[in-house]
Amino acid sequence: MVSDAAAVAAAGGCHIFSGCGYPAPSISDFFFKPIFTIGSFEFTKPILFMLVAAAIVLAFFWLAFRRPQLVPRGAQNLGEVGILFVRDQILRPQLGKQGDRYLPFIVSLFFFIWIMNIFEIIPGVMFPVTSKYAFPFGLTIVVWVTYVSIGIRHQGPIGYFKNMMTPSGAPAWILPLLAPIELLSNLIIRPFTLSVRLMANMLAGHVLLLVFGLGTWYLFSLSIGLLFSATSLIVYLLVTLLEVLVTFLQAFIFATLAAFYISDSLKTSH
Repeated sequence: MVSDAAAVAAAGGCHIFSGCGYPAPSISDFFFKPIFTIGSFEFTKPILFMLVAAAIVLAFFWLAFRRPQLVPRGAQNLGEVGILFVRDQILRPQLGKQGDRYLPFIVSLFFFIWIMNIFEIIPGVMFPVTSKYAFPFGLTIVVWVTYVSIGIRHQGPIGYFKNMMTPSGAPAWILPLLAPIELLSNLIIRPFTLSVRLMANMLAGHVLLLVFGLGTWYLFSLSIGLLFSATSLIVYLLVTLLEVLVTFLQAFIFATLAAFYISDSLKTSH
């Protein structure tokens, strides 16, 4: 998807009284021209911003903890606040103190997703990387491999899949129906919904920003259209404020579910 600014620029001189229709976002807005190509691999802006997000996370925590002090200040203080937030609000409610070994993974996941999301409202970028399904899908594969491998290592392959398919307390007569449903839910539906939830929410928010950003440009004129344009601009700003919350919330939900799935894999039954 193109950025809001690029979409407005693409609308050119198309206004409400110019004779052309409203330049609504279309499927073409979801595709980028490659920055460069190596064989069949196309390096596009979403890949660039994904790498930038990873670099930001790595650089921040390196700067924060390269020379840790007993009394934290500056970047270290901010880094510790972020880590403690993830530990106390995401990890420990799902895994308890024994789950602290997974804190680096959950911290990395949360901040990486949050930075990719927050690009949606950064001037000059205004594009959430996670609205392209390949990126949430890739992160979900990492989470899926992690919690399945933890479950197999902790319970053994037979015990893991047995406990997954047979919830404790379920009567024996319902297991032939329940077992395949549980297996499908844990191995297929869980990762699918985890990835789609993140992508769909970021995609929907960005489409709203595009609609009202284009509407502000399209309706702008030195007539009654100015009122409509101003109204569209106000809605655009309100949606932007909402997206500030959504970018954080979606990273929080993804990381929380990842912690929950790891917790579920560590249990001998569920």
